[in-house]
Amino acid sequence: MIKASQLGFNPNYGEDAPTFEQVQELTGDAILEFGAPWCGHCQAARPAVQEVLEANDELLHVKVYDGKGKVLGRKYQVKLWPTLILLRNGQEADRLVRPVSVDQVKKLVANL
Repeated sequence: MIKASQLGFNPNYGEDAPTFEQVQELTGDAILEFGAPWCGHCQAARPAVQEVLEANDELLHVKVYDGKGKVLGRKYQVKLWPTLILLRNGQEADRLVRPVSVDQVKKLVANL
């Protein structure tokens, strides 16, 4: 379910989110981004996220369309959008909620 095309900045929220088990099986570093295409906070954060992830194009970026009844977001206890979760070998290493600046996203990625 997680594709090589999700390396670097992934512009679209995917309806077909990976399962929690698939995420836990990831090796290496990745960013899960929970949100929705119509979310104003997600749209405002997009340029900062895009700038940082385009500069780190080896980083897997999985955008997950979140909302009521979406299992993966509940597993990670996502309450606000966007929420970026930094993963190292499938385990949460850090998270950033509602970023507004490039510096905030850079700080998250610097934790790799």
